[in-house]
Amino acid sequence: MALGTCVVLAPGLARAHEVGLSRGVYVVDADAVAAELTFARDELRTLAPALDGDADGVLSGPELSAGTGTLQVLVTGVRVAGDGQDCPGTVLDAALTEGDGARVHLAYRCPTTPRRLDLDMPLLATLTFGHRHLAEVRGPAPPGAPQGALLAEPVLHSRSATASVELGEPAAPSRPPVSAYFLIGVEHILIGIDHLVFLLGLVVIGGRLRSLVAVITAFTIGHSLSLALATLGYWTPDPGFVEPAIALSIAYVGLENFLIDDAGGRWRITLPFGFIHGFGFAGVLAEIGVPADAIGSALLLFNLGVEAGQLLVLALVLPLLALLGRSPGYQRIRGPRWISAAIVIAGLYWFIERVFA
Repeated sequence: MALGTCVVLAPGLARAHEVGLSRGVYVVDADAVAAELTFARDELRTLAPALDGDADGVLSGPELSAGTGTLQVLVTGVRVAGDGQDCPGTVLDAALTEGDGARVHLAYRCPTTPRRLDLDMPLLATLTFGHRHLAEVRGPAPPGAPQGALLAEPVLHSRSATASVELGEPAAPSRPPVSAYFLIGVEHILIGIDHLVFLLGLVVIGGRLRSLVAVITAFTIGHSLSLALATLGYWTPDPGFVEPAIALSIAYVGLENFLIDDAGGRWRITLPFGFIHGFGFAGVLAEIGVPADAIGSALLLFNLGVEAGQLLVLALVLPLLALLGRSPGYQRIRGPRWISAAIVIAGLYWFIERVFA
């Protein structure tokens, strides 16, 4: 029952398949730094709960416009320094963006014109596990140009929340080191609630170990193929189709659990469903970027990270399910049926959210 309760509550605890990304463009012009930060609305509400004035769980345009005072918390959460000297900042304005985003403009003023810009983001420790802040540091825009020269593209996260940029000649765009893509893959599967619920639906009804291995292997083959197709640029379906399809696959698996007794032969559906889920994984790499000179290595390491994360979760879930299966109470209330019902509800909730949100 505890597993079923977690599945029912999951949609309310976090948006499924949320990557955990924010963006920041920092434009340096003499001693001034103009920052444009974009967050998911839920994460901005986490950083500044008082923004949600009517406490309805949704940020509105008027709430953001009137909340610049509340958003001053970002000044302490996103620190800027020039040559080691603090650059005091202030929030200028905030507004909603397309999708579920919100954009905040800040202005920092340094004591002198810096030769080195230092970014420090302690607020990353309060956001979702594995959150990445994709930063761009640029010079001033020349007359008639939409933006200034790109100086650096640091990627910050809770374990590496600082970056220093020399304000000289434009640098080549930077990406995470190739070795980091394994950990990015592990983190993504651990925060990908929808993928975890799908895996739970596959194994909750039990079955012989051979059948369970075949199910997981087919899922792995499926998502590895689509991840490669999208990352290598051969085919990238519209996320507006992929994300609702992932949600429907979750609801289908939960519903099918009422019609079958074990996982035998189930690999036939997990192969195509894995193919769909792989395009969801590819969205993460598209957001973070893959180094052109090491695309194969980055893709392989990310995929291995996803598999390692899946195996870690299954290593915890399968023994727990086996233990529950020996419980007379769990058998009496037909525990797998209750969990499967919760999985159907979660999948339908995410489908509606992704189609109509």
